[in-house]
Amino acid sequence: MVESQIDITAGPPPDAPPNAEPVEMLLNMGPQHPSTHGVFRMVLWVDGEKIVAVEPHIGYLHRGSEKLCEGEQYHQVITLFDRLDYVANFNNELVYCQAVEKLMGLTVPERAEYVRVILCELNRIASHLLYVGTIGLDAGAMTPTMFAFRGRERIQALFEAVSGARMMHNYFRIGGLKEELPDNFEQLIRDLLPLLREDVAESDKILTFNEIFLSRLKDVGRISAEDAIDFGFTGPCLRGCGVEYDVRKAQPYSVYDRFDFDVPVGLDGDCWDRHWVRIQEMYESLSIVEQALAQMPGGSVASSLGRRLIRPPAGEVYARAENPRGEMGVHLVSKGADRPYRLKVRPPSFCNLSAIKYLLKDSWIADSVVILGSLDIVLGEVDR
Repeated sequence: MVESQIDITAGPPPDAPPNAEPVEMLLNMGPQHPSTHGVFRMVLWVDGEKIVAVEPHIGYLHRGSEKLCEGEQYHQVITLFDRLDYVANFNNELVYCQAVEKLMGLTVPERAEYVRVILCELNRIASHLLYVGTIGLDAGAMTPTMFAFRGRERIQALFEAVSGARMMHNYFRIGGLKEELPDNFEQLIRDLLPLLREDVAESDKILTFNEIFLSRLKDVGRISAEDAIDFGFTGPCLRGCGVEYDVRKAQPYSVYDRFDFDVPVGLDGDCWDRHWVRIQEMYESLSIVEQALAQMPGGSVASSLGRRLIRPPAGEVYARAENPRGEMGVHLVSKGADRPYRLKVRPPSFCNLSAIKYLLKDSWIADSVVILGSLDIVLGEVDR
């Protein structure tokens, strides 16, 4: 692990305001700290309780996943994508499979596409429920965690029934799914949806318009739509600024063009808007799952490739999908072998995190916790 070369006695960093008052203290937050989401370190220069300048440090979790992909056969790479954004496993598996399928010109069984959408939207809800619990803790509230995790546990139990694993499912396959669904899959979803709708509504009611929560998040961590686009924001962080961009609508993939759903957008680009967008997205995801279940066709879901060794033709492709945190992209290069020649991930958490210095400057130390929490980063994807 490489230690920072910052000289604590040297005063403020070069990008501090030229006429700033003398800085009183250098404060380390993280990498092992309950207020940093994952092994992420922020060095804060503070004047009293006011943040004068910030130096973020990543790399404590780095595993070289993109390089590891070059040594794995195509079907073995899927499990590496499970471990990038480890609270959005199905969403990650989908975008990688789509990249290989695009390169090979494969057609996925229609029923498999519907199942993929159902599992990805449930994964989006589970991810956002985890966010609701953690942003509640960041703002000083314990109760929302209990409500949010109850709903999340229901979803995780369903995922385990389908894939055999609570996380790291390794269930999507190039050309379809790993195996047939449980016989009662559709009934499990029907039983789950009304309970989930209650869980989402209660999580919304207990937190979103709470007076203390509003005072902690409203007008905190504001960013304009123009600056958000310049920083590469996507997902709820971008839509919270009023930009109606969602890959599922802008460039529909799988069978998303067959569903009727809205893209929630905020107004002010602050922490509360980013929270509100995620809450509304959960309601929209429930609607998508209901529609997918109603339209579900019959047939097989298994990959037509079976267990055959995959050798895509030489070439390169880019595939994108809407991850719970934003646009997840995969640039895949093939030389005709059974392993990727190169694979590069465009991760939403990494891009959203690039604005942390901008967002924290001139804010209060207490606000830094909710500003970071509102970005909803996952370090496995940042330090891929």
